Amino acid sequence: MPSPHDAFVRVRGAREHNLKGVDVDIPRDVVAVFTGVSGSGKSSLAFGTIYAEAQRRYFESVAPYARRLIHQVGAPKVGEITGLPPAVSLQQRRSAPTSRSSVGTVTNLSNSLRMLLSRAGTYPPGAGRLDSDAFSCNTAAGACPDCHGLGEVHRTTEESLVPDPSLSIRDGAIAAWPGAWQGKNLRDILDTLGYDVDRPWRELPAAQREWILFTDEQPVVTVHPVREADRIQRPYQGTYMSARRYVMKTFSDSRSATLRARAERFLTSAPCPACGGSRLRPEALAVTFAGRTIAELAALPLTELAGVLAGASGTARVLTDDLTSRIAPVVELGLGYLSLERSTPTLSAGELQRLRLATQARSGLFGVVYVLDEPSAGLHPADTEALLTVLERLKAAGNSVFVVEHHLDVVRAADWLVDVGPRAGEHGGRVLHSGPVAELASVAESATARFLFDRSPAPVRRVREPRGWWEVGPVTRHNLRGVTAAFPLGALTAVTGVSGSGKSTLVGEITREREGVGRLVAVDQKPIGRTPRSNLATYTGLFDVVRKVFAATDTARARGYGVGRFSFNVAGGRCETCQGEGFVSVELLFLPSAYAPCPDCGGARYRPETLEVTYRGLSIAQVLDLTVEAAADFFADTPAVSRSLSTLLDVGLGYLRLGQPATELSGGEAQRIKLASELQRVRRAPTLYLLDEPTTGLHPADVEVLTRQLHGLVDAGHTVIVVEHDMSVVAGADWVIDLGPGGGDEGGRIVAAGPPAEVAGAEGSATAPYLARELGAGR
Repeated sequence: MPSPHDAFVRVRGAREHNLKGVDVDIPRDVVAVFTGVSGSGKSSLAFGTIYAEAQRRYFESVAPYARRLIHQVGAPKVGEITGLPPAVSLQQRRSAPTSRSSVGTVTNLSNSLRMLLSRAGTYPPGAGRLDSDAFSCNTAAGACPDCHGLGEVHRTTEESLVPDPSLSIRDGAIAAWPGAWQGKNLRDILDTLGYDVDRPWRELPAAQREWILFTDEQPVVTVHPVREADRIQRPYQGTYMSARRYVMKTFSDSRSATLRARAERFLTSAPCPACGGSRLRPEALAVTFAGRTIAELAALPLTELAGVLAGASGTARVLTDDLTSRIAPVVELGLGYLSLERSTPTLSAGELQRLRLATQARSGLFGVVYVLDEPSAGLHPADTEALLTVLERLKAAGNSVFVVEHHLDVVRAADWLVDVGPRAGEHGGRVLHSGPVAELASVAESATARFLFDRSPAPVRRVREPRGWWEVGPVTRHNLRGVTAAFPLGALTAVTGVSGSGKSTLVGEITREREGVGRLVAVDQKPIGRTPRSNLATYTGLFDVVRKVFAATDTARARGYGVGRFSFNVAGGRCETCQGEGFVSVELLFLPSAYAPCPDCGGARYRPETLEVTYRGLSIAQVLDLTVEAAADFFADTPAVSRSLSTLLDVGLGYLRLGQPATELSGGEAQRIKLASELQRVRRAPTLYLLDEPTTGLHPADVEVLTRQLHGLVDAGHTVIVVEHDMSVVAGADWVIDLGPGGGDEGGRIVAAGPPAEVAGAEGSATAPYLARELGAGR
């Protein structure tokens, strides 16, 4: 029986997802790294088992009244875990996209800055001292009353409401009005009021156009509809509503997301005229520190803000010292280019996780397990040393740090290594090694060992000759100032640089087709869907073919089942108890709703009659539960399905299930699914592919597979541009454009451009030494 002060976290019989009854002992008070190819089971062990069990135990200790406020988690599939301290998870999940969430709120730096202005700010003569709440745009005391603290106001203009002034009102000049009978009703009311609804809009007097679009009056008139031979239409009382009033009412009050989105098309956003976009009341903006308002301080990059605070003296020094000490770990993690006002939806998942990590570095917690999900994601190799310093600091404070990671420098620096594999999905789920890093070298099955200990230089590859050049710029946006870049056509270009150097801003300017490029395809990391109804099979289109296969079976034909019968999104074959969701909401007295598998279909999503139809012994629900790899064998002789599955295998996604909900996919997985969807198309015209860090979340073995696909696209006559930090991808590119030298104001210019070997020797480039190391120079 382990002692209560066991120095190890001991896991016995872990069966979460693809884990095969895993037993593993991991020491406490170390930096332990979990490695393995994508889908091997490392996250299932670190997050799905160890962290989930720590959370479950915490919830068990909370009073039932308080427990209702916390998101409920189920017990992980594990025999037992001993020696497990409380856990803190830092995962790469975006918070809800709200414009009120910012870098300052995530790090709590905004609270400290508001306190500084409240206590040590310079007030106008005679002004009373303000509470710190008065400096927040999220409180009634501080928010600008005109824009309610949003900094923007939504307005309508004649141009937005009437895009084509050559049309008459009857022909639909007022595009913002609803369609069908409601729009006809408004036109009939205008006709009754005496306005000419058949005259082109631009010919109507300005005063009439102004009233029709913007009046707040709502006159009620008796409308006598035009008689139609086959219909009897009686007079009715109609109430007029201007186009602006209709749009604003729909945008603010409608429960229909579709109607709100339609209304939003007719709105223009502009900085609030009352606060100038600062989001605060005039009283708060009248207070300054070092000659700047709180809005001006919050707009500064954190490195610059730290410099302003360093000049403080007297009583303010206590507050500024606290602020600068909190800013230090954020800057240390390579995020000094961010400002406090930067909205969190504009941050990458990696940036957001590192912000939370920087906050934890100052939290003072000890005796906990930190479970981190690839903290190096989106991080330039030059910033990795700072990341390792922060991880060591958390350990030195008396904590255990468990990291799921692919970055080899982070793996090498670990005290303990847990390697899961050997491959993905059902071919993984075993712990191949748990011990010191050096001992992995003797594990022949490990895919990680090959990359960790092989120091041979990258193979020499002949750089392709471009078929032409494509110039972008001059670009002046964010920190780019008149930057012009030339991209080779028919080649693979890597855009590199530290975080915040301007890479995404430059590539973001490539938005339209140019001569020499037939079409433009941007493959980003945005989700492929926002609900569990969207999944791998529906997004790639292969589910349409699978449903046709089932509809063509003898049983389906005999019963008269068409293709729609096998969809879980429409009535017919789906389970109506759960509406095809697979789960139902359970209402609990005094507690929040909980979700449970549907009692009728057990999570299968379909009616029993639909599930009676089988193809080669499997029902439609069982097919959705197959992994891509298993489905490729199952549908080997169905070309339309096989083609989609083979492209998913080509980008390293063989471990995903066909019915895997979009909500369970990482940003990197979503990007590779989009790439696979593109690869399966029959491409004729030359295409320009833009990819934003496609290797995020990939093991080096999977990076090899993905890189092979990118080179295949170029060999087929297309152009590929990747924003990338992985030096193995950069070393294999034909052309490199390196931005920098730093982030924020210290970046924003092209430091070097040329073939990889040339950029590897560039002076003043943060990328050059790491690229040189990858290419084998100076090994």
